[in-house]
Amino acid sequence: MSAAVRRACIDIGSNTTRLLVAECEGDHLLEVHQERAFTRISRGLLEDGAISQEKIDEVVEVVAGQLRLARELGSEDVYGVATAAIRRAGNGAELVAAIRRHCGLGVRILSGEQEARLAFVGAARTLDHVPAGALGVVDVGGASSELVIGTAPDQMSWCTSFGVGSGDLADRFLASDPPTSDELAAARAHVSQALAGVEVPQPAEAVAVGGSATSLRRLAGPILDSAAFERTFGLLATAGTTAVARRFALDRERVRLLPAGLIILQAASELFGAALQVGHGGIREGVLLDASP
Repeated sequence: MSAAVRRACIDIGSNTTRLLVAECEGDHLLEVHQERAFTRISRGLLEDGAISQEKIDEVVEVVAGQLRLARELGSEDVYGVATAAIRRAGNGAELVAAIRRHCGLGVRILSGEQEARLAFVGAARTLDHVPAGALGVVDVGGASSELVIGTAPDQMSWCTSFGVGSGDLADRFLASDPPTSDELAAARAHVSQALAGVEVPQPAEAVAVGGSATSLRRLAGPILDSAAFERTFGLLATAGTTAVARRFALDRERVRLLPAGLIILQAASELFGAALQVGHGGIREGVLLDASP
C-alpha cells in the first residue's frame, strides 16, 4: 500500500471558493481541514459577461489565504480548479492568470464533462458501500448542474451539464424572503425547461453532491426522497433566512440559495427515478482521488 500523502484542492466555484486538505492513501481520503468563502463570482459579472476587476482581486485574496493555510497544514501538492462561472466568463483566463501571478498556483478551468466526471469520482469513491448497479450523481453548483451515470468507482458512462445552478436561479427568481409560491413555481418552470428532452438512464441508486446537498443534510437528513422534499420546501417557504440559519447553524447566504438548490435536486431525483443520498464527496475529493497513484 502506498504511503499517505497530504494534498489540498482549492475549488473556485460560482458561489464559493473552497479548500479541502486531506491525507490521501490509495483509494482513501481522510479530511484534515475544509473551509469556504462565499465569493459569488457569478454575481460579479459585468454586463459584457466579464468578471469585474474588483471580484478578481477578491478571489485572488481568498485563494492566496487558502493556499497559505494548505501549505501551513503540510500539503505537499495543491491543486486548483475552477467551474462554470469562470468557464463562461469572457475573461476567465484573466482570473486564472492573476492567481498564478500573485499566488503561484495553477488553476485548471474544468469543462462541463470534466466537472461531471470529478463529481462522480468524488461521490462514488467515498460511498460506504458498493452500488448494486449503475450509480447516478447530481452535482448542483452555483451556475451549472451536472447529472452523471456510471459504474463505481470511476467509470462514467453518461453525463450532461446544464447552465442552471442555485446561485443564478435564486438571483433570477427568488427575490422574497422566504420565497413566495409564485417565485418557486417560476423557478421550477425554468428548471423544467432547461431539462426538457433530456433522457436520463435509470440508475440503481443516486447520490447528491455540492454545497446545497451538503447543507440540506442538516435540514432534511441523509436521504432526499419525496417526503423530505415536501417537508423541506414547507420549511423554506415559511421560515425566513435568518431563522433557518440560526436553527440549523448554517450561513445565511447558503440558506438563501437552498430553495433554488432544492428545486434542482428534486428535478434530478425525478429524472433518476430514485431518492438521493447526500454524498460525502464531490469535485474536490474527486480531484484528490484522481491524483492518487
